[in-house]
Amino acid sequence: MSQYLGKTRLAYTRSWHIANLTSDPRPLGRLASQIAITLMGKHKPTYDPSTDCGDYVVAVGCHDLHVTGKKKTQKKYYSHTTRPGSLKVITMDKMMAKWGGGEILRRAVRGMLPKNRLRDVRMQRLKCFEGHEHPYTQNVWKTGEIGRLPEVQRALREGKATQVGEAGKTSTTTTTTTDAQ
Repeated sequence: MSQYLGKTRLAYTRSWHIANLTSDPRPLGRLASQIAITLMGKHKPTYDPSTDCGDYVVAVGCHDLHVTGKKKTQKKYYSHTTRPGSLKVITMDKMMAKWGGGEILRRAVRGMLPKNRLRDVRMQRLKCFEGHEHPYTQNVWKTGEIGRLPEVQRALREGKATQVGEAGKTSTTTTTTTDAQ
């Protein structure tokens, strides 16, 4: 019995996505959850929990991570060497100054990935950079925001944008393009 396989190669190839954290207004946790979904491959129709079918993510502008509240000064990261009295505590702003925002993003994404044998392999596909220059410009072909809502993508494609004006009133502006012949 023969089986016809269509263009499944495109579904199984690994894409490179870019996440520009400077222009992304989402807080750290929501951004990290979308990056984790992309690294796992849950956005693809061929997702299988036991196989590694995720994509690459390049995060640029990690120095501009957005956090809510007083997390920069109050959130603490713990590390322990299993020796008595070796508990080390560091706050988010000290970690940002010492290792940069990429390490904070890596730890947030790592905590949202499943704790199994594929976690380290998936984390290797996350590339974090403080500035906007990175060596993967030839590989990245999907630009834009990771995990945008379909309504937002459709509105951008159609040229409609919603703006919030004075006193929280929303107004819809439509941009039209005309072809000069």
